[in-house]
Amino acid sequence: MENKTNKILIACNAVLLLGLIGIYILHFTSAPKSKVNTEAAAPLQKEGGLTVAYVNTDTLLAKYQYAIDMEKELLAYKDQQEAYGRKQMEQFQADYQNYLQNGASMTLTQQQQKEAELKQRAEKMSTLEQELTAKIMERQMAENTKLLNAIFAFVREYNAANQQFDIILRKTFENSPTLYLNPAMDITDEIVNGLNEEYKNVKGK
Repeated sequence: MENKTNKILIACNAVLLLGLIGIYILHFTSAPKSKVNTEAAAPLQKEGGLTVAYVNTDTLLAKYQYAIDMEKELLAYKDQQEAYGRKQMEQFQADYQNYLQNGASMTLTQQQQKEAELKQRAEKMSTLEQELTAKIMERQMAENTKLLNAIFAFVREYNAANQQFDIILRKTFENSPTLYLNPAMDITDEIVNGLNEEYKNVKGK
């Protein structure tokens, strides 16, 4: 009689735990100085005496080795966090199934303790994806800030060394405020080459 009662209690509590487990399953199973280049292009004199140039940031990010290495590291970190999440879920599911199969042999007190533990873990599983996603985004924002700081610092140093331009614009394919820029104003290659030289020297230290 006691054994039958224990099985009924396990079945009832299983329904409650399954609801918490389902939330997590739906989320997880659905789918870093060197001397700058002084060989700058001749500044383009514009109306009002301003000298203007631009950098194609799409090209810069595609050719800047620091940006390339950073992207690889971020992808590896993302994969690592997702693998951790899957492992935690698999372990929880295994422990849960083990309880369903063997819980009837436990005392009522043991069952209650195990169910409280599983419920607490189920609640943690339901928020784990959000926590891991937040960690990935935080890491990406920190790395992007370091990348932008490196680019801005180099451009300032480059321009100060050459005393070239009053304005250096950013050109992108998807989010550019300009419809046309004279190719003679393009200093992308100079910036990319200088950045890569700087990164190579820093990385080698």
